[in-house]
Amino acid sequence: MDFETETSISSNGGDICIADSVTMHIILRDGKYFSGRKVEEKLGRRGRACVVVLGDLGRSPRMQYHALSLARQMSLEVDIVAYGGSEPHTAVIEHPSIHIHTMTPWSIAPRGLPKLLHPLLLVLKALIQFFMLLWFLCVRVSSPDVFLVQNPPSIPTLVAVKLASSLRKSAFIVDWHNFGYTLLGLSLGRSSRFVSVYHWFEKYFGKMANGALCVTQAMQHELAQNWGIKATVLYDQPPEFFNPTSLDEKHKLFYRLDKNLCQPLGIQDCINNGIGSPHTDETLFTTQSGTAVFLKPNRPALVVSSTSWTPDENFGILLEAAVMYDRRVAAILNEDDSTSEEILWKEISDEKQCLYPRLLFIITGKGPEKEKYEEKIRRLRLKHVAFRTMWLSAEDYPLLLGSADLGVCLHTSSSGLDLPMKVVDMFGCGLPVCAVSYSCIEELVKVEKNGLLFSSSSELADELLMLFKGFPDQCDSLKLLRNGALATGSSARWATEWEEHAKPLISEVISQYTN
Repeated sequence: MDFETETSISSNGGDICIADSVTMHIILRDGKYFSGRKVEEKLGRRGRACVVVLGDLGRSPRMQYHALSLARQMSLEVDIVAYGGSEPHTAVIEHPSIHIHTMTPWSIAPRGLPKLLHPLLLVLKALIQFFMLLWFLCVRVSSPDVFLVQNPPSIPTLVAVKLASSLRKSAFIVDWHNFGYTLLGLSLGRSSRFVSVYHWFEKYFGKMANGALCVTQAMQHELAQNWGIKATVLYDQPPEFFNPTSLDEKHKLFYRLDKNLCQPLGIQDCINNGIGSPHTDETLFTTQSGTAVFLKPNRPALVVSSTSWTPDENFGILLEAAVMYDRRVAAILNEDDSTSEEILWKEISDEKQCLYPRLLFIITGKGPEKEKYEEKIRRLRLKHVAFRTMWLSAEDYPLLLGSADLGVCLHTSSSGLDLPMKVVDMFGCGLPVCAVSYSCIEELVKVEKNGLLFSSSSELADELLMLFKGFPDQCDSLKLLRNGALATGSSARWATEWEEHAKPLISEVISQYTN
């Protein structure tokens, strides 16, 4: 058994834990004392877990929530091994039982490298990542009772974690978010030999785990039928910090974002012309009078889409839908190309409300295709639609979702078996969603209850026109979906879902493997 070298005192909710360096562990809970032996039986031999993410921890919310639940709901010390980059949520950083170990990411390959050398580069990258992971898992972190690893990526993660679990006599659980070989197939093609080899490794080492979690019933069925893996479904659910945003919080958020909101992605657009204000009593969407905050009646409708800017999210659909909305609104209002922008701005400044509002799309996220689409946006000349791209802190992102009028999800899934966590977050904030339709999305989005589905840019444009007609006060369809999203978001939370489905599995694996 591993022992700490000093006495420690910590508090977890109503529990006070006093840990002696060698002789005993005592927990005071509701006035009752429990002996060190009972504590060890509850937590395993070591009372530790290690969460493994071969990626940017700040962009891996599900694994952050796992770490919080392991610390809060199982009272374990938690080590996280991951790449740095984006800042994790404050709750993760500040939790005294969570320890983040940051690996150095693989540097980007030089441009102009001969295509013939790309396969060799992939092998070299996997080898470097393998030895780096092994060093962290076997040397840098204390021996855990269990490793909990995110998949994908599968190579070299599953191989390294399996070897580390054997060397350190620890259990090994895979959390299946998707299939790595299907993601690789997006860039190399499903017929590639590398994809076939990747598939074999993913299946072989995935079956060697002591337990498995997955994100949908469809994935659970696929793992059982074709992979020989018994997995427990742990649906993504919003944590406690995803909630509807109050008017006061909206005003403060929009004031903080005012510079970004009023900076167009082109020369000018329907948002930036004289709207920005340096005064704290007015933002693009809100105005303050004394202590009271009001939403502006002629404000634009706010549409949020979070994207990884990758090939499995076709952002072109959203751009085409925005152009269609702009043209259809212009036709309905009997505008033509000769209608000057000065006339439109005079109507806005006179607080004239139109049948269809201006739309402001805020696109959050980082990824490889961001610059390409920003350049396309700059070339658009739209009179009723504007775009902003930004990266928000983990604290501001839920506030933005809770301040928006509609969410758009472009996720299509390389395997067709996973669900977009961004939609779960939107529902947690009471935000209805228009999402791309694919095989298992209806496990999450209930049509005409908490959102709508679309298969083309034309369908999305139709939905935008239908939902925002009469905005902000006369859009009954949008209000109905918002009520449904609120009901969905409040029906289940991450801690409850984790307690019911993940905790029993993890406890059983630790008990069987380490006691």
